[in-house]
Amino acid sequence: MTTIGWVDGEPVPRALLDERIQRARRGHRSAALPAAGTAEDRQFQRWLAQVILVETVCSAEANRRGLGTDSLDEAGLAAAESVAFGSIAAAAYQGSAAVRAVYADVSAGTRVDEDDVRRYWSSTARSRPPRFVLRHRRDSRPAQTIGPVLADVLPASIAAGLAGARPGDTFRVADALGQHDIQVLAIEPETRPDFDRDSPPIRALLLDSARREAFGRWLDAALAARVRTAPGLEHPGDPRQPDNHHRH
Repeated sequence: MTTIGWVDGEPVPRALLDERIQRARRGHRSAALPAAGTAEDRQFQRWLAQVILVETVCSAEANRRGLGTDSLDEAGLAAAESVAFGSIAAAAYQGSAAVRAVYADVSAGTRVDEDDVRRYWSSTARSRPPRFVLRHRRDSRPAQTIGPVLADVLPASIAAGLAGARPGDTFRVADALGQHDIQVLAIEPETRPDFDRDSPPIRALLLDSARREAFGRWLDAALAARVRTAPGLEHPGDPRQPDNHHRH
């Protein structure tokens, strides 16, 4: 087999997959890779092939749209973002400036409905009790800074001593854990829900989610219309291929 598939009718060389596999087996996570020749290894190859095909589609699309990639920052997805993207799209996004450029262009016009922002805020808004930053020493151990922390997650003896405390106050309490010397370094006051204050991060969260959905819909359609995968390198989740163990 000399190709892993075809994008817009053009073959994608198998050499790209072989090089990526060798690079992975030389990398610092090589010990976590499955043994060569196993079903898990074949699934790994299918996964990598799909990543390469996504990158290839987006490279062709970036060229078609005249998108530049030189000024794009290196990707750094948080774990939750990677899950939301899906492992294949997330790996392609992190490894290819073309994927990031197409993502930015495809999702550029995405908007968030203010009613959705208001509903999200209404369902999640809560008052937050005061939080404390403390200097804490137990018995003769070295002092440590704790916080910001809510009083109700501290030992009851310390929480009781914080009632009415002000920054700069010091006190000593003893309990079954030992003797505690406490200095109150700072107190973050109680905050109550405020839509104008709370809504910007909610709006950003919902917009990020909507942009990922928009890109996902575009990518699914592009892969279905423009990609043909070589036999043996089907999507690892395809129930028709023999190494897919996720069965119902």
